[in-house]
Amino acid sequence: MFSIQKFFSKDSHFCELLEQSAAEARASAQLLINLLRDRKHAHPLDQFRLTRSKDRRITERIREDLVSTFVTGMEREDIDALAYALYRIPKTIEKFAERFNLAPQRLQDVDFTRQMELIDRATETLCEMVGHLRRMPSLETMKALSDRLQAVESEADEILMRLLGEVYNGHSEPLQAMLVRDLYDLLEKVIDRCRDAGNVISHIVLKNA
Repeated sequence: MFSIQKFFSKDSHFCELLEQSAAEARASAQLLINLLRDRKHAHPLDQFRLTRSKDRRITERIREDLVSTFVTGMEREDIDALAYALYRIPKTIEKFAERFNLAPQRLQDVDFTRQMELIDRATETLCEMVGHLRRMPSLETMKALSDRLQAVESEADEILMRLLGEVYNGHSEPLQAMLVRDLYDLLEKVIDRCRDAGNVISHIVLKNA
């Protein structure tokens, strides 16, 4: 079997584009964290839309170049799957920002601290994993990063169940409870999207080991 390193020594084009896409996902996560630090008023969504739009253009560029490129370092289906998985992160974050902006005054006392920390860790780890594709690390190195991402996702699941229990205890007014549950679910999806992208990367490394 040909090694992915041999192919990418000739063409790092797709690695560069995937790294750019991961960077946009990371930038979108930082915008989200900044949004949740200030909940006294509605925030402009321009930056969220811009980041998601930039990532969409990167994804489209990848798909266009896949059509015109004869040899790639990874299988075309894997490149496309990873590009799509990465794009879903800023897309989900933008959806959260749109929902959050509907009634920020009702969310001033809702604590999103733990989700913010986990999303920061998840996107940081994901960027590291994408960056490794250029030089193709050992299976052990990638497994360690994948395990880190899976641990973040598991912790997020536990936090979600605890927070939903607090929402359902009857102390919140119905409208606020509905808003909070919707936002919690979206934050959970952001982390799930990071895990999904990480799974694609792990599959690529295993396949090309």
